[in-house]
Parts: sequence; C-alpha cells; structure tokens
Amino acid sequence: MQKVAGIVAEYNPFHRGHAYHIAETRRLLGADCAVLCVMSGDFVQRGDVAVFDKFARAEMAVRGGADLVLELPLRWSLSPAEAFAHGAVSLLESTGVVTHLSFGSECGDVNRLLAAIDAQHTPAFLEAFNLALASGVSYPRAQELAARRAAPEIAELLTQPNDTLALMYLQALWALDSEIIPVAIPRVGAGHDAAGESDYPSASRLRERLRAGERVSEWVPHLPEAKPVFLADLEIAILSRLRMLPKEAFAALPDCSEGLENVLYKAVHSAASLDEILAAAKSKRYPMSRLRRMLLCAALGVRRDVQSPYLRVLAANEQGRALLHTMRETATLHVITKPAAAREFEEFCLTADAHDLYVLAQSDKTPGQDWRHTPAML
Repeated sequence: MQKVAGIVAEYNPFHRGHAYHIAETRRLLGADCAVLCVMSGDFVQRGDVAVFDKFARAEMAVRGGADLVLELPLRWSLSPAEAFAHGAVSLLESTGVVTHLSFGSECGDVNRLLAAIDAQHTPAFLEAFNLALASGVSYPRAQELAARRAAPEIAELLTQPNDTLALMYLQALWALDSEIIPVAIPRVGAGHDAAGESDYPSASRLRERLRAGERVSEWVPHLPEAKPVFLADLEIAILSRLRMLPKEAFAALPDCSEGLENVLYKAVHSAASLDEILAAAKSKRYPMSRLRRMLLCAALGVRRDVQSPYLRVLAANEQGRALLHTMRETATLHVITKPAAAREFEEFCLTADAHDLYVLAQSDKTPGQDWRHTPAML
C-alpha cells in the first residue's frame, strides 16, 4: 500500500520551512510517499486574511513539493485551534487514502506527545483544568495552568505553539478512532510567530516584510506576482457588513457564549475601526484571536450550525491526480473539482461569498470567481 502523508497547513505564505517539512516527511517515509495537504482558504485561524489567495498558495505548495492540496472549509479555518485541528484531521481521514499525519513539532517526539495526551486525561489534570477555566482565563491558558499544577512533565509542551497544535492533532486522531500514523517533524528556524532573522524565518516575519515592501524571494519559493493582501485592505468592507447585522447574527456565531454577542454588537455599533471594536470587546476571558475570528465569521455569515463538509481540490500534480482517482472510490465525502457541482453545499456557498469579499483587495474585483476557478493541474 502506498504511503500518503497528510499535512494540515495555512501556507501563509508557503516558505522554505514548509518545503523542508515536506522533504523531511519524504525522507522519513520514503521518496515515493505522496503528500496531501489540507490548507486554509482566504481567511486563516488567527482571525486574519491570507496574504495571498488560496489558489496562489495552493499552487505554491504543489510547486514546493506537495502533490495534492484540498481546501479546509471556512467554518473550520476560522475555528479555535482544537476545532481547527479536528476539522482538518477529519477531512484527511475522510479521503480514505491518508496513511500518516505529518506535523511540525518543537520536541519532535511522537511518544512524548502521546504521553502528554494520557496525562491530560487524568482526573488530577481535568480537575485543575476545570478550576482554571472557571477562574475566567482562556482555554489555552487553562491548559497551561493545569499542567503546571497536575502534570509538570508536560507543561513545557503546552507553551510551545507547534507542540500544542500537535497534541490537538493527536486528540483528533484518537477521537476519530483513526488508523492514521502520526509523524512529528522537528521544527527548524524561527518559532511560529517569532521576529528576527533566520535561514528559516517564520511566516509572520515574512508577512511583515511583505507589508513593508521588502524582498522575500530568498525564503518564499514560487512567489506570486499578485499584490499581498492584509486585513486593513478589507476593513471598510468588513465594517460595512458588521454594521448591517442584527444582534441575533452575533448570537449564532461559532464559539459565542456568556453574552458575548451583546459585547460584540455594542462594540460594532460604537467603534470606528476593527481595532477599536477589538479593544472594546477584549477581556482576559476573550483573547484577541477569538474575537478576530468571531468578527470575521460575522462578516462572512458563518454560523455555528453550518456543517456541510466536502473535499474541494485546489491544486495537484501528476501523483496528486492519481490520488484523486483513488479518492473517487475511497472518500466518504464529496470530492469537488468542478465548483458548479457544489451548489448544494451551504458551506461552499459561504466560502465562495468569502472569496468575493477577499478579491475586493485584489486588482481583479470581479465577483463569482470561486465558482469558475478549477484546480491548478501542474
């Protein structure tokens, strides 16, 4: 049976570190291992826009070593890390072809990560976690505090962003009773959101360079010619959508609870910018990333009851096309290569609408592009 490595990514943008991850995956699993990526679309998990659109980033990934790139539906790409991980892993599972899950990790030790999963399920950890959460801190902070109190041997893992996400991938595999084998690739270069210079700078550092108009081609292979997009480019469009929403729309948002819809509605109708809205709504209970995701979900019409997953193909090479042929027989979700065939999927329609908003920051602002864009076959 052919080995197929699944990778969950945002590729925002695709850079040398990502190419290294793919190459290292093949070194460990064999040169003939196929690489199938599930990638966020035009909006990403930190509650932001992608610096290049999903079609450009998917093509960058295939030219950089991936064989097939699928789009992570909007509902999951704008979810908290745990739901983001579960949604992406469930898509990889649903393909019926993925044999391994490859992810970056600061510790690079799958056995240590699995031991941490066991520690998180002990009564002592769960009690400490619930106490911390009840005190009003965020979910990630509650995890960290619980570890320091009840499982200090895993506390360090919960302070490292890639290890923390790796634990969520492993939790997802366990919850799905999946036979996919996890593979941890030690991270190289700068940390996830680290500043400073490196042979492998972080994606956030590269976005800073792009924002400043600096050169990034040394670290970003297959750089698109398109102008990079930032949230500020879409602020007026997003604000106009938010101000037209009734309070009920905020109450229907994913991850909305404890009256947060009232806080957001009031902030939207009293603030003059996205930063002002976030500042008005922020508290120790609600981290900025959560609020940013909720504002984007509100502007894009994403509700908690939207559940219509599918496997949308963005780009593939020859080996990726062979995987697609197999997936036609093995996948448990609908495989979409022709967008016009996806009108029955509410979430696909939302994603297409989201792309219509995204292109307002591009030179070609024509609506409906998502419905006409077929996969890049390289």
